Amino acid sequence: MGELKMLRVGIVGCGTIFPMHAISADFLDNAQIVGVCDVKKDRADAAAEKYNCKAYYDYKEMISKDILDVVHICVPHYLHPIISKYAIEAGVHVLCEKPMSIRYEDGLENVELAEKMGVKYGIIFQCRFNDAAQLVKEKLADGTLGKIISARVVLTWARPDEYYSLSDWKGTWDKEGGGVVIDQAIHSLDLANWFIDDEIVSVQAHLSNRGHSIMEVDDTAEGFITYKGGATLGFWTMNNYGHNEPIEIRLLCENGRVSMDYDNAEILMNNGERITGKSTKESGIKLEGGKDYWGVQHVREVADFYHAVENDTEPLITGREALKIQKLICDIYKKGRENFEMHSK
Repeated sequence: MGELKMLRVGIVGCGTIFPMHAISADFLDNAQIVGVCDVKKDRADAAAEKYNCKAYYDYKEMISKDILDVVHICVPHYLHPIISKYAIEAGVHVLCEKPMSIRYEDGLENVELAEKMGVKYGIIFQCRFNDAAQLVKEKLADGTLGKIISARVVLTWARPDEYYSLSDWKGTWDKEGGGVVIDQAIHSLDLANWFIDDEIVSVQAHLSNRGHSIMEVDDTAEGFITYKGGATLGFWTMNNYGHNEPIEIRLLCENGRVSMDYDNAEILMNNGERITGKSTKESGIKLEGGKDYWGVQHVREVADFYHAVENDTEPLITGREALKIQKLICDIYKKGRENFEMHSK
């Protein structure tokens, strides 16, 4: 029997989210991290030492020299489409952290480029892989719950001024693309939009900065979204709370109601039946440095993407699929910035 071919993996960006990608890639038996890259030399060197690979300080050098099969992109938002495009043009498969871009047009351009080049282009929305989310999606897909009538998302997290003072890109329109909506609430909105799975016909939104003095973007957002089939989605999100509360997603369906956070789901059917689900993590993996609110399923999405690369199939969350939430996020900002309110703390 021949030796198993390992996917050659590179990771661009060795900051906060890096461990979720590196530990997942290192855990899987069909991949080997051969290069890591960061413009901050100390970060790249430390990551390279930990994973016994080569350190780079220029992503172009790593992508052009290291004969990669897959590159993970874990950098500030505004760089996502730039580095993705470079890798796609080089014929390297791309797995990029959310959001795929700040502007919808940049995301669309890379999706079309990847499809033209025959390159896999995936975007991280790991919460779709949580067992709780999978249970709800299954009960919607098989008709158990019937159609969604109304949905709501509530997120109350803590991102004090100190959080923004430690970053040279967060809290900015040009580098982060926004605040609580594009960075924190995007996963909750993605799950609700994925559950409804219908064409959006209108987006209403209001954005404001109510509790921060050193950043310029939204820390509070609320809105109302309507879908072609009649479903509605209301949302209220803010990162001025005292700590990170579990997110709340509620679905009112024809045959029952859903109450869930990222890791737990409870379905109460109209006939009184109760169905519950709880997310578990893959056994044997220790996600050092991970945050509870990130969920535990980066490894499942990474495994799915590697499987797609090896078997020339589509990953579950393609760039084309991710355009749906990207369009919604961009529309929320388009509407919300028309009446954006900036309040001093």
